[in-house]
Amino acid sequence: MASVGRDSASPSALLTPASLARLSDVDLMEQAFEASQQVAALTGRLVQLAGELDRRQGWRAEGATSLEGWIVARTGASVPTARAQAHVAERLFDLPHLAAGLASGDLSFDKVRAVVDVAVPGTDAELTARAKTCSVRELADLARAARRRSELARDGRTGAGGTDADDENEKRSVRFNDTFRTVTAQLPAASYAEARAALEAGARQVPSDGDTPWDQRLADSFMSLMRSDRGAPAGGRAATVGSSPYTVVAHAPLDVLLDGESQLLGELERGGLIAAETVRRLACDATVVVAVDDQGGHTMYEGRQRRYPTAAQRREIMRRDRHCRFPGCANLTFVHPHHIKRWKPDRGPTDLPNLALLCDYHHHLVHSNAWTMSGDANAELTFVGPTGRVMTSRPSPLWTLVTDRSPSP
Repeated sequence: MASVGRDSASPSALLTPASLARLSDVDLMEQAFEASQQVAALTGRLVQLAGELDRRQGWRAEGATSLEGWIVARTGASVPTARAQAHVAERLFDLPHLAAGLASGDLSFDKVRAVVDVAVPGTDAELTARAKTCSVRELADLARAARRRSELARDGRTGAGGTDADDENEKRSVRFNDTFRTVTAQLPAASYAEARAALEAGARQVPSDGDTPWDQRLADSFMSLMRSDRGAPAGGRAATVGSSPYTVVAHAPLDVLLDGESQLLGELERGGLIAAETVRRLACDATVVVAVDDQGGHTMYEGRQRRYPTAAQRREIMRRDRHCRFPGCANLTFVHPHHIKRWKPDRGPTDLPNLALLCDYHHHLVHSNAWTMSGDANAELTFVGPTGRVMTSRPSPLWTLVTDRSPSP
């Protein structure tokens, strides 16, 4: 591998405390980034060599029973690392674009691993291009959505119209571990969304001086719910009857509600894709809010009529951004819509292109002028730091997936 031009950045260079102390913060970040590309490239070389070794079953010569076992014994990797490397090595043979992106250092191993199971030769180039602009988390969302679309399409072909909800319902469970005093629940998507919304709504009401962690407030909310009427069994004391006070959001084309035969997909907020019959079942005992989308599936414009976004706009911003839009920030709990072009001094409109989610920390950074933020939140945002570093952020790639088309057979 060619040197990047500085002795201290060479893979074989010894980094002493003295040499590290001479580097500026910018040099440290640039060399760390270059090292990450070198790691990716070497990992790409490893998995390509390992893949060919596996096709020959050459690992048998050293007494191994699998490629995974050989990687563990020969390289000292952990079993989970070896398992991931062996799996990617097997899949990359028919995916030359992903393989080239990894071998060149343009794609990290984690990005390739996120999409390798849903990639086929026909989508290899497209997923490689996506991987260059999406985060690992976004790629995992895309892969999960692709698998879900495939499952729903398969159910549609076999005529199993109700299996989506039925299969999830059959897997519901609550388990207790008395040793560690833990409660583990597996719930259908709609029930999970309702439980999460209820616990988070309660946690926000728990008094805190800033010292109580969020997970502890969730625990307090959980116990409060258990002690309330809503936590009582149906045959117990005064169980509450009526509509839930919590908001569970599902996005779906209007055709799903108007046409009982429609098979267009819906999306449960923070819960993934759901079948049309699940959307209609949720709508049976829910308050339906109609929001008008444009042709791209983008919702609601308020202009200068109001400073703060409406509840419907906030839901759409959350669906679009999923978490704080600052590059690399995955905070999704304490986030707020922020006017990119400021409301008062710059007369910025309260419209989706001018609103983006920022967590408290990055909201402060932008307002303190340590960073500048510009662009169209529906397309691409640009963040420029005090050192001149430029980073970009794009909406979730799943944003308009629901308004696309139903899965093809």
